[in-house]
Amino acid sequence: MSLKRHAIDLAPDFMVKLFAAPYIAGDSVEVAVERARRLWSERRLKSTIDLLGEELTRREDVEETVAQYIRLVDLLGRQECATLSLKPTQLGSHESADACTANVGRIAECAAAQGIGVTIDMEDHTYTDMTLEVYRRLLPRFSDLGVVLQTRLHRTARDIDVLRGMKARIRLCIGIYLEPADIALQAKPEMKERVLRQGERLLDDGHYVEFATHDEALIGKILDMTARKGFCSQRFEFQMLLGVPRDGIQRQLIVDGQTVRLYVPYAVKWAHALGYAKRRLAANPSMGLYIAKNLVRNALGST
Repeated sequence: MSLKRHAIDLAPDFMVKLFAAPYIAGDSVEVAVERARRLWSERRLKSTIDLLGEELTRREDVEETVAQYIRLVDLLGRQECATLSLKPTQLGSHESADACTANVGRIAECAAAQGIGVTIDMEDHTYTDMTLEVYRRLLPRFSDLGVVLQTRLHRTARDIDVLRGMKARIRLCIGIYLEPADIALQAKPEMKERVLRQGERLLDDGHYVEFATHDEALIGKILDMTARKGFCSQRFEFQMLLGVPRDGIQRQLIVDGQTVRLYVPYAVKWAHALGYAKRRLAANPSMGLYIAKNLVRNALGST
């Protein structure tokens, strides 16, 4: 474990909650839906809404998660601004692939009735096989079902081969989980270079690609590649995280006719949000410093 991550793990929960607040939409499904609607009406940013929580092992917690997502679908209704993201470890992966497939299918069926897309998130490498298995099982029933591939993992090139011909919707990201060197790249520049190369492969194979990155130089390279290859803007989109300050590039992309979607997580229990919050801060500790400076500035300004 890195010294940076160790320090974050030792931080009191109230400090993590304070520093991570920009990354999380709120503590209820209603707040998350309202945030998604405002992002669309005010800035023309689309959303993918995620209920935070992972590695649930109690059946009642899994059922609560399913009920939350069905409630989310009901509140969203038919609209053009938001999709759903969900994690296998919230939805019965601890029991079996069958249980997880059944629970994801319940949510996807409700979402499909409202024309709402669903993406199965990718967690650490120990769940990659199951996640892709669940995805392959459900894709014939739900053509708009998406999945995530992480370029840091060496296996991703083989996974792209397996998905060839499926005309899938794939979120391509470097991945936030720290993985061992024998199975994953350790240097971010190499991970980002793979985003470009593997994104091109996916587009060549006929998939819809969701490039998840905040790196403006990489975004420029992706735009150059898609223009050179003749891929129209309806074949791909850009995704970023709620709370990461990228207003300028987001506005420019939208003006240029690109789709930009924010990952909009919410949590009904802080304990379920803690792992996500710590990963976000470990990946971008400057955000915590930025918030702390603002708090001090506001406190001094109010005296």
